[in-house]
Amino acid sequence: MSKKIERVQTGVRLEKRLLKVLKGLAGHLDISLGDLIEGMALHCFENKPPFSKETIGKIQQLKSVYDLALSAEDSHKLKEESRDDR
Repeated sequence: MSKKIERVQTGVRLEKRLLKVLKGLAGHLDISLGDLIEGMALHCFENKPPFSKETIGKIQQLKSVYDLALSAEDSHKLKEESRDDR
């Protein structure tokens, strides 16, 4: 049975290549980007892995395609490039 929820629009800022990988994965799984993020968060809140081995393989492919070399170790250590640094 489906649970009723209320969704809100948000203006979350994400790293450009990370967003491309997330969008590519959502497309591969035939779900919306919002559904993907909700599912990942709910799995993480319960300390459960959100993806199968096959999906992890697809994520690795997408990371390669979009040149995403960030890992969990980089979390909370990212610094946004200023316009002067370009």
